[in-house]
Amino acid sequence: MSSEFFDALETRDPAAREAALMAALPEQIAHAQSSSPAYTELLVGVDANAITSRAALATLPLTRKSSLAAAQAARRALRLGGFAAGMPRRIFQSPGPLYEPEPDADGADPWRVARALHAAGIRAGQLAHVGFSYHLTPAGAMMEAGLRAIGAASFPGGIGNTELQLQALLDLQPEAYAGTPSLLRILLEKAAEGGHVLPYLQCALVSGEACPPALVAWFSARGVDAYQCYATADLGLIAYQTTAREGLVVDEGVIVEIVRPGSAEPVPDGEVGEVIVTTLSAGYPLIRFATGDLSAVLAGASPCGRTNQRLRGWLGRADQSAKVRGMFVHAGQVAEVLARCGQRGRARLIVDGELANDRMCLQLEAAPAEGLVEQLQTALRDITKLRGEVELLAAGSLPNDGRVIEDRRPV
Repeated sequence: MSSEFFDALETRDPAAREAALMAALPEQIAHAQSSSPAYTELLVGVDANAITSRAALATLPLTRKSSLAAAQAARRALRLGGFAAGMPRRIFQSPGPLYEPEPDADGADPWRVARALHAAGIRAGQLAHVGFSYHLTPAGAMMEAGLRAIGAASFPGGIGNTELQLQALLDLQPEAYAGTPSLLRILLEKAAEGGHVLPYLQCALVSGEACPPALVAWFSARGVDAYQCYATADLGLIAYQTTAREGLVVDEGVIVEIVRPGSAEPVPDGEVGEVIVTTLSAGYPLIRFATGDLSAVLAGASPCGRTNQRLRGWLGRADQSAKVRGMFVHAGQVAEVLARCGQRGRARLIVDGELANDRMCLQLEAAPAEGLVEQLQTALRDITKLRGEVELLAAGSLPNDGRVIEDRRPV
């Protein structure tokens, strides 16, 4: 196996990978039902042995991040709202507040970040400057665990104290960086202002913020190859960038679905929707976790040789809403309108008009049928408590951007 790959899992035959993931799924469902009080309730009546395909997985309810926060607030007697399986080794906090456990207490790399670090070019024996917070949130610990798993050392720089961090870069001469792209840029700019060069710093894994191609090129011009990863405190690594720089390759330890925003229904590959992740973590067995992020599946395998599913990257947020005539309308309500009328086409609720004269129009890609427009108008009024027009469009008329509610009113 070439050192380009972290392990043999990355180049598996896609059918063999899918079979392995689906074989592991019933055991994970059963584990969640028996070990997580929250999933004992959420998955009551579910036959875990029957969940052996993506179609079967899609019948299970979503778990939204807001569900975790609400459960933690309402059920303090059950640590972490009852979603964790057993006592975690460490618990962290994200804004909200939302508390997240270290997902696998016995794992050397509990968030599975080593795979992304390796893809970014970081190797055993190197030193990485970690520019993520070590206070309250787990990002610093996530990177440090991954670095330790691949045999690399870490300098826990954290955030802030840029003068001290720059001094550490000059003194320790790390080969790699793992942190936010904004801090890396600040450190490189401060080095240049002081007349310093950092020729030994050659690779970086960045996350937590957008890192557009222009910024990647800026880093490259200063000798640093920067790669991105998509990870969350709840799930660990979801997907990561490789030398091909064509989308993000999905991690081997998760099952990713893309669903229509506001619903739990998977969309065809290539269509933008919400990223849903089922993790195979034993300590924090999140099932169909709705991230709130938009993305889409890229067709084909990566030119780098990795054969797993690829995502286009972060394309926006799925939790869309608009206030119309004093009432909030949500993407989930649009999905409910379509479901009530048996429609599965791409849809968009357009909100426009002027002050005190809001108008709604539901645009739907669907073939004309007798009574369909009236049926949709009735469902829209019943579900949103607001009147709106309906416009049927030909397939492919609406943009493939995951947007379900478009507010065109002047600010």
